[in-house]
Amino acid sequence: MNAVLQTFLPCVDSARLGRLAVGCLHAELAVAPKPGLVTPFDPGSHDDMDAGTFLRSLFALRHYFRDIALAGADDAPFATLRTLGIEAEAAMLRATGGVNTHRGAIFSLGLLVAAAARCRSKGQPVSGEQVCLAVRDWSADLQSAPLDTNSPGQRARARHGIAGVREQAAAGYPVLRTLALPTLRTALSAGLPREAALSHTLMTLVAELDDINLLHRGGAEGLHWARNQAAAFIAGGGAFAADWRLRLQQLGSAFVARRLSPGGSADLLACSVFLLQQEVA
Repeated sequence: MNAVLQTFLPCVDSARLGRLAVGCLHAELAVAPKPGLVTPFDPGSHDDMDAGTFLRSLFALRHYFRDIALAGADDAPFATLRTLGIEAEAAMLRATGGVNTHRGAIFSLGLLVAAAARCRSKGQPVSGEQVCLAVRDWSADLQSAPLDTNSPGQRARARHGIAGVREQAAAGYPVLRTLALPTLRTALSAGLPREAALSHTLMTLVAELDDINLLHRGGAEGLHWARNQAAAFIAGGGAFAADWRLRLQQLGSAFVARRLSPGGSADLLACSVFLLQQEVA
């Protein structure tokens, strides 16, 4: 690129976006109570991971989010983004001894980090909604990319005939644009403390999302039960209710008893936090 022209292009702090992404994943881990999910205090419905496993994974992924931001800012082809994601997944598995802690986040948050950097490099708007829509530029590549048909998530998706995260990405993440981001914005604007706002947003996602992790662990019946429980929590005021924490702790015990874990919703919660915070990054 011509050096003179380059000086007039918007400056993108890719390292800062990368650090922000890791920070948002840490923020999701720190939320508690969080039914069925790993928190700093307990492993939820998991017997193969805990908070320490997640922290080792986050340390291994710290360069990935910086590198995918750099690739996005450089308008790199989708193949480059995919290669970075594959390498990041391998690094995660090495760090965790083969445990999948962040595969969904590597995919979705990685794409959103790249899109945020790309929007900045082109001088485009960087609202959370606009960044989601920018992912549609890779729609054709997303749809044609090979799938790992042996992964538990893909087997569950195929068995139950539902759209997965790849379809969400190709459509510009409508669940983030129309549900998660508005919910999080409203909760924070209404004065909810950050942890309460994140818990409220998480349960809103669980109530509405066809969470692949819930399908894998509990089948259609488990997904239906979890969605109904989350919807009842929100209908009862969610985190705006005075007793929200006790109700969520009790619900967490029921999730653990059924070995259910809404990991897909947790990934999208971290994405929501990133989308909101990158607007002012």
